[in-house]
Amino acid sequence: MTVDPVRRVVQVDLGPRSYPIAITTGLDDITHQLTSRLATRRALVVADSNVAPRTRSVMERLADAGWRAEAEVLPPGEGTKSVPALAQLYSALARLPADRHTAVIAIGGGVIGDLAGFAAATFNRGIPLVMLPTTLLAMVDSSVGGKTGINLPEGKNLVGSFHQPALVYIDLGALESLPGREYRSGLAEVVKYGVILDPGLFDFVESHARHLLDRNEAAVSRVVARSCELKAEVVRQDEREETGMRAILNYGHTFAHAFETVLGYGAWLHGEAVSAGMVCAGRLARRLGWVDDAFCARQEKLLEALRLPVSPPEAPADELLAVMRRDKKNRDGRTRFILPRRMGEVVLHEGVPEAEVRAVLAG
Repeated sequence: MTVDPVRRVVQVDLGPRSYPIAITTGLDDITHQLTSRLATRRALVVADSNVAPRTRSVMERLADAGWRAEAEVLPPGEGTKSVPALAQLYSALARLPADRHTAVIAIGGGVIGDLAGFAAATFNRGIPLVMLPTTLLAMVDSSVGGKTGINLPEGKNLVGSFHQPALVYIDLGALESLPGREYRSGLAEVVKYGVILDPGLFDFVESHARHLLDRNEAAVSRVVARSCELKAEVVRQDEREETGMRAILNYGHTFAHAFETVLGYGAWLHGEAVSAGMVCAGRLARRLGWVDDAFCARQEKLLEALRLPVSPPEAPADELLAVMRRDKKNRDGRTRFILPRRMGEVVLHEGVPEAEVRAVLAG
């Protein structure tokens, strides 16, 4: 296979809110990147306990560079995206004390990024945010684009804000210690980009599934960079989900968020729920006559090869449908789904008969 350079920079072009995504291996360049992007040397580092060694390395580098930084370490898991954890971060920022230039540096996966990002978006009416994603899912998806938020018992991400980071720093070396299940969860989002935007990426994942499962550096670097490029372009066109373009990034997510909510946060990882959600979206599109059996079989075969779920969980359909009715994409009480037309093209569709959704959930 072709070996691509590991070091890349993907630019997210949003006028005065533009920022780079630095893709590298190691933390050697982190303080240079921070000082070139921020007008401060004060920060609150927010991390989960799973990445303690990495957090210590970042803190040591900040101290050596003359930064004043404090660390707030939180428990891992979806339950941390909560009102009490958010209040804990507000208190930590107030104790620092943080001014409007103080940065929040998020080290971890999507949970930490979403939570720390929302704290940065709202403390002092908005302070700088830096993302250091440590999971594959966060690298290719949640760290890019400015979506932040927390969960409520009634549903996922119901409280949130758009707040673009000043910098996303992706150290591919963080993936070496990532548990296999979490790593595979991130591959679901890579497959998603192929289905919605880039058949070539889907082809690459198909032909290099073993390399990706083995965490081959060249293969991983390529799919991370391409996923970031695709998301950056979507965000450039529709930063705040005003035109409907950005909604396509939610392919599989109407089902996925329902699975996560009904099963309880943490029963399935987000990427696992997205995998099953994409399968359900494909089957729903097939029932509507939009795609054929070959499309569904190809999508499911790849997800299965990546050791991801390809069936909806055993959960009451009425409960799943109730969560779907509260989905943020809905309009005037009508549930909306992102459904495929062909490989590389999806559309936002509303008015799907509930009986068809029930049939898909029944497997």
